[in-house]
Amino acid sequence: MSNSSSILVIGGGFSGITAALEAAEVGYEVFIVEKQPYLGGRVTQLKHYFPKLCPPTCGLEINFQRIKKNPRVKFFTLAEVTSIKGQPGNYDVTIKLKPRYVNNNCTACGKCVEVCPVERDSDFDFGLGKTKAIYRPHLMSMPMRYVIDDSVCTGSSCGKCVSACEYNAIDLNEKEKEITLNVGSIICATGWVPYDVTRLDNLGGGQIKNAITNMQMERLAAPSGPTQGKILRPSDGKEPKRIAFVQCAGSRDQNHLNYCSYICCMASLKQCTYIREQYPDAEIVIYYIDLRAPGRYEKFLKKIQEDDKIKMVKGKVAKLEEDASGDVIVTAEDILAGLKQEEKFDLVVLATGMQPSIAVEGLSIDVTKDDQGFIIGGEENGIFAAGCAKMPLDVMTSAETATGAALKAIQTLVRR
Repeated sequence: MSNSSSILVIGGGFSGITAALEAAEVGYEVFIVEKQPYLGGRVTQLKHYFPKLCPPTCGLEINFQRIKKNPRVKFFTLAEVTSIKGQPGNYDVTIKLKPRYVNNNCTACGKCVEVCPVERDSDFDFGLGKTKAIYRPHLMSMPMRYVIDDSVCTGSSCGKCVSACEYNAIDLNEKEKEITLNVGSIICATGWVPYDVTRLDNLGGGQIKNAITNMQMERLAAPSGPTQGKILRPSDGKEPKRIAFVQCAGSRDQNHLNYCSYICCMASLKQCTYIREQYPDAEIVIYYIDLRAPGRYEKFLKKIQEDDKIKMVKGKVAKLEEDASGDVIVTAEDILAGLKQEEKFDLVVLATGMQPSIAVEGLSIDVTKDDQGFIIGGEENGIFAAGCAKMPLDVMTSAETATGAALKAIQTLVRR
């Protein structure tokens, strides 16, 4: 039996990248497998992230440069692990590579986009924006190449992008491939997905246009987003004057996610600053069950509480309704005042929780998970969880768990 000194990292988000670099920079070969056409994960969709309220370019660009300079790190995008066989020190991993239809000749000049006649909803912008069938995932995507959505592209019957490309970068006949790697240990950094708002019937079930999720708010506020950073109502493009945040939308609920997602309170408080920067006179109401601002974030919470145009109401929202003008009517209890009341808002932001990706999409590895889908086992098999595959975490803490996972993965190789 041969032992491998390589490490597989499933997931190329902030945690996966961190784990890969930590291992590679002490001498180990690492393979990153990422299902999206780009590295960076959820962080790339944010306007700012804690603790320094940095834009995604702050931390990701440094890590992208580290990857480019380190030959021990190899990554595959549009890739999915389909099977793993073997044991710690000697795993054979089969990986499916979906066609990108755009090769390394791409210079990201954009001429293909100009001639493409087909539009699609942007999943990166959570449906708030559009892209062409051939598109660049986002402004700082790595690899910096376009990709074609073959679910909407009409293929060779159109071919306008092929004709427009001066670099022979587009191959509409590219096929799916399969490769096999031999690795000694595995890190699962599969990340998280926002809880499915269509399951929250009392909160509109995703049918109220001006009731958006907290991740949609991030895209509206981001300079690279569908409105170039201007926070506007999706239904009519108006500037919102009254905004409500509904905390624990689907969280701490035995019918949905029965746990606290840790960072949702801070995300909403952060988004209050987005609104305040653009609309100094806007009125904001935060409906909450409990406010969680761990450690250093207590000062941030205090800053928001001191804003006289931000009202915090302790109580659960019972339902959302839409009126003829597109305004959102919020019915909620106010526990401290002993009231149940209705209020009307231009825009409502639902603080949906973090659900582990594998709870929705599955995982080809046999690991022990809790009832909610977070990985709680696998270490006995040389498999280690990092980031939000393990528990709901912020970016900084996700990176810390990634460093720990890298160390454990290395220890597995050394002991074999």
